[in-house]
Amino acid sequence: MQRHRFHIVLILIVLAASGCNTTSGQGARPGAGGARGGRGATVQVETTVIQHVDIQRRVDLSGTLLSPDQAKVSSEVAGIVREVPVELGTEVRAGDVLVRLEPRELELALERAESALRQVEAQIGVERSQDRQPPPDEEIASVRQALANRDDARAAYARAQRLNGRGLLSQVDKDTAETRLKVAEANYQASIDTVRALKASLQDRRAAYDLAQKKLNDAVIKAPVAGSIAERLVQPGEFIRENTPVVTIVQMNPLKLKTGIQERHAGAIRAGQRVKFEVEAFPGQAFEGKVAFVSPAVDQTTRTFPVEAVVENASRQLKPGFFAKGTVDTKVDEDVIAVGDDTVSTLAGVSTVYVIDEGKARQQIVTLGEHLGKLWEIVDGLKGTETLASSNLNQLATGTPVRTGRGDENANAAGRGRGRGRGQGDAQ
Repeated sequence: MQRHRFHIVLILIVLAASGCNTTSGQGARPGAGGARGGRGATVQVETTVIQHVDIQRRVDLSGTLLSPDQAKVSSEVAGIVREVPVELGTEVRAGDVLVRLEPRELELALERAESALRQVEAQIGVERSQDRQPPPDEEIASVRQALANRDDARAAYARAQRLNGRGLLSQVDKDTAETRLKVAEANYQASIDTVRALKASLQDRRAAYDLAQKKLNDAVIKAPVAGSIAERLVQPGEFIRENTPVVTIVQMNPLKLKTGIQERHAGAIRAGQRVKFEVEAFPGQAFEGKVAFVSPAVDQTTRTFPVEAVVENASRQLKPGFFAKGTVDTKVDEDVIAVGDDTVSTLAGVSTVYVIDEGKARQQIVTLGEHLGKLWEIVDGLKGTETLASSNLNQLATGTPVRTGRGDENANAAGRGRGRGRGQGDAQ
């Protein structure tokens, strides 16, 4: 209640000040002190009509530029560094050579693995030009031989049984043929088991050979992603072990602007909105991006929610780690009431304009919004169809007779057209 009374007293002070007489000259600035003319004195003023503009609302932001893809490349094999063809800041593409290791030891390991593989292939009867699948068991020479011996022993035993039944062959010879058959069957089964063991060994030898081939290829370390060399961690002649980091690559285009937006703007920020910002390294130069990701949660400590924007950096001017400060374009408010600077008076924090109606001035309290160049957004206090005084405001008071000057026609004509403004502050 006391606060309400204070505002009433403040408004009465403003209205009382506006009723004082003055002898100041034409064209005094809005809000200037001095006595005003009495209600009986006619004051010559220029007038203007209210403008209707479109305002681009913006939300302030500050954040850090980051690389969306950063890779610390390590060696997968041990060896002596023979060559490092990249330097700090070198631009590389995916597949470019970063480090070369001495390959001789790896070449010998590959030859050794290949020799063991060829031995198993020879035992199975697989040629290098053939398919990687080994042949069926029955097509392998050792199995075919054991199969032939078994079939021969079966035939001999069958003859021995027939002859023994006729009394033409002794029981001893029959038993001998039966024993030979059992041995042939056992040899056949043993050859099958041996071939299957060789096939398993073939897979192991092939895996060892492929691994040795891979290690030899890994002696040439290549870039997994495109970017710039941020760290060069090894030197030629140095022995490194497996999993030793050799370089760090950071992606330079595009970059990611990570920021936090106050929670009161949660309903205004969405993916696809334009971001404008500046960095200290290039003062006065504006950069742009687009909002890509918006967090659904608010940090309870900072009362902000994370937002990430993608920034094109084809020129490589921007670097990861730069601090950025700018705005996010949120929405456009159309047909917003706006008046010129020269129509507004502000005293003790209260802003007023003078409405010209039927040859007299009427002081009207207004609520100001965004400042758009030489225009003020009017949030409350005007309907948008009034004619306002734009000169000699310090000589006016409610009820003062006025006479419009010749500049009114030009001012009115200029004010009737629709303009487009751009807001500079937070989204409303």
